[in-house]
Amino acid sequence: MKVWYDACTGKHMRYGAAIAKRLRNSGYEVILTTREHPETLALARALGENPIVVGKYRPDSLFSRLEESANRIIEFCKLFKDHLPDVAVAHQSVELCRTAFGLGIPIILTADTPHATAVNKLTLPFASVLVVSEALPKRFPSKYNPDRVVWFKGVDEVAWIRGLNFGKKVSDLKKPLIVVREFETKAAYAIGKPDVTAEIARKLEAFGEVLFLRRYAKSESEFVDSAQLVSHADIVISAGGTISREAALQGVPSIVISELGRTYVNTYLARKGFPIFMTRVDKVLDFVAKYLGQKFDVATKLAKFENPVDVIEKAITDICS
Repeated sequence: MKVWYDACTGKHMRYGAAIAKRLRNSGYEVILTTREHPETLALARALGENPIVVGKYRPDSLFSRLEESANRIIEFCKLFKDHLPDVAVAHQSVELCRTAFGLGIPIILTADTPHATAVNKLTLPFASVLVVSEALPKRFPSKYNPDRVVWFKGVDEVAWIRGLNFGKKVSDLKKPLIVVREFETKAAYAIGKPDVTAEIARKLEAFGEVLFLRRYAKSESEFVDSAQLVSHADIVISAGGTISREAALQGVPSIVISELGRTYVNTYLARKGFPIFMTRVDKVLDFVAKYLGQKFDVATKLAKFENPVDVIEKAITDICS
């Protein structure tokens, strides 16, 4: 059986690599595709993957976004002209959904951002199976009418944090290490929203070594594996994206700027007792002073979560049987 996974961002690549590894061990053939993006190719190499590169990330304008998306769909049609995959899987790849739907390929999707209405409208209605965290409101999937919804206990990041190979300790950075993640200003849902993370990073220099992790690196040499990095951090500050949960799931205090990152999945982890704290911009320094250097034992809590890869593999088995 042949499974296609398309990874559009670094998070997708991390997720896709975890799924691909599992499926290959189970005897599936996996076709992993991606696009040129500030994080996808460098992370793929770090994970030992060699994906097929189709198209690139060009968020300059609405026109460039549409043009690149259309080009990717055309290239996917050429790629699969003679040999169709049996099932397509993605974390809401617009181009995978349009291609797979047009070619009659069943689609399994994951999703965790109800606020990303544009990508939700362009992907979720095509889903044969939608795999989502119980953190999300039950009304969320019903708005987009996927064929079937499967809920799991946990969050998507469990797929790669559990069993993560920590690698070498960061030795060229002083302690305490404070990681600040740049806001994703070029995402469709973030256009027009101010980025305060650079200013916060400057203020935090009084507390220790600050590493400002940019989202849009100019070259692969600037790439940093966020999941590995935060395992060595003393505290993480972000707008509430993937890195905030990667840190909290490893017991590292994660400060989320609530004006930007009060999402369902972040609130869910906080209620489960993970060290993820939502606060206003003007209170970030107070929270850093309180939690800097604390390490939380979350192993028991993490063990209670389901691995979404298990759920996805079962959905693939059901479709292919």
